[in-house]
Amino acid sequence: MDQQFSNLYEIVSYQAQKSKRKVALFVDDEKITYAEILEKVDKLAGFLTQQGIKEGDKVALFLRNSPEFIYTVFAISKIAAIAVPINTFLKEEELDYILEDSGANLLLASQIHEKIVNKNSICQNIIWEGKDEAFGGITFEKALSSETRTEHKVSSLDDCAILIYTSGTTGKPKGAMLSNKNLISNMDYSRKLIEVKSKDRVIVFLPMFHSFTLTAGVLMPLYVGGSMVIIKSLQPFSNIFKQTLTKRVTLFFGIPDVYNALAKAKLPWYFLWFNNVRAFISGAAALQPKTLDAMSKKFKKAKLLEGYGLSEASPVVCVNTMKKQKAGSVGSAMYEHEIKIVDKDMNELPSGSIGDIIFKGPNVMMGYLNRPEATVETIVNDWLLTGDMGYLDDEGFLFIVDRKKDLIISKGINIYPRGVEEVIDSFKGIKASAVIGIFDEKSGEIPVAYIELDEDCEALDETGLKKYMREKLANYKIPKHLYIIEELPKNATGKILKRVLKEKLKNA
Repeated sequence: MDQQFSNLYEIVSYQAQKSKRKVALFVDDEKITYAEILEKVDKLAGFLTQQGIKEGDKVALFLRNSPEFIYTVFAISKIAAIAVPINTFLKEEELDYILEDSGANLLLASQIHEKIVNKNSICQNIIWEGKDEAFGGITFEKALSSETRTEHKVSSLDDCAILIYTSGTTGKPKGAMLSNKNLISNMDYSRKLIEVKSKDRVIVFLPMFHSFTLTAGVLMPLYVGGSMVIIKSLQPFSNIFKQTLTKRVTLFFGIPDVYNALAKAKLPWYFLWFNNVRAFISGAAALQPKTLDAMSKKFKKAKLLEGYGLSEASPVVCVNTMKKQKAGSVGSAMYEHEIKIVDKDMNELPSGSIGDIIFKGPNVMMGYLNRPEATVETIVNDWLLTGDMGYLDDEGFLFIVDRKKDLIISKGINIYPRGVEEVIDSFKGIKASAVIGIFDEKSGEIPVAYIELDEDCEALDETGLKKYMREKLANYKIPKHLYIIEELPKNATGKILKRVLKEKLKNA
């Protein structure tokens, strides 16, 4: 693209001037043009200013997939504040932690999440999506009817635009600070790799709070002047196929379990014959070779492109391109981006050698909010230490071999065992626990827990523990199986050997 942007707001402002009558958003039977988006963004920005939101303030989003999510992100950018999208699967204590850690001044939440939000005491300043005027609180309808106008406070490329929360080995979520430059460069990088044009239509059914969906599915289509089809709920799943067909979707962003289901689904002949999809893009977890094979046989007009990224990289690191794909690979770095495989001393390894994956590019985060030590450990001489292991072939294609961290990915969503273990360990009668991920055809991975009981505990109250976990953890984090073990395997320093537990399950 020839047009240069300094912040996110300038994207929608430019597209509204260039193609004001073009439909940008399809939501069920509603069509929303670029001009209408800009009008709503400007009104919402004025209302946020009226609510006392200033440059650099944090504004949290606990929103379902909706046009309001998009209006909010751009309105926040207009007043040079910082958007904090939050995982809507979290429970109240987890939400509380992020609101407190980020220092959010305002929360925008969907009515369907009212139960979780109303148990929250950290942020009392809330704007509700999905509530009507009869509701006593502030609604989006009220905010979007605001006559207050505010000037565009021009933020620079280097200013923080979005704070995405991810977890580290400590189990406590960390806020990855993503600048305008990080995000805009990643949109540009991604659109070149996938060859995205203004005529493309992207379907968005994955949660917008997810960094993959936010950058590639939401921001990138608007960046190129394209359109998106918003799916508010995954149920019924058949609606995704219907919308893909009737709205003439050309780009389909999904995660492996979606493609596993697509590969097996008995789709009607007219969907296979008349759909306009030219590329399926997969992220968040590894695709099985049999899924790649089945998809290529079923969708002969479209390519399935597997990619790799992490929130700290805004998030796309690499992806297979329209011109060349390699089964089992997540693609290669291009343009201003570099990938290296190194040993523990940061010495570069030759192609084919397995080692730590490190990455350098304009999309590498500014750092972690209020965590300088964690930032220094993660970014070394401008190189992002991904914590994953893999190798590069002689053409520069990256193959992920293993995750250095104990990260579990279930249905494309990250689960960090330490946080789950802390909850389990705090339950009466439990001495220690270890949570690991095991393969699951439907979800990619599922968490399971090994539990060592206190010496004076004769039996675990499993019913009580499950109830306790449901109160403390998002449902997807709760281990699907509990295994009582006499003694957890440990090394000389007392660290639990999770690889031994994985081997134990494999040989069971």
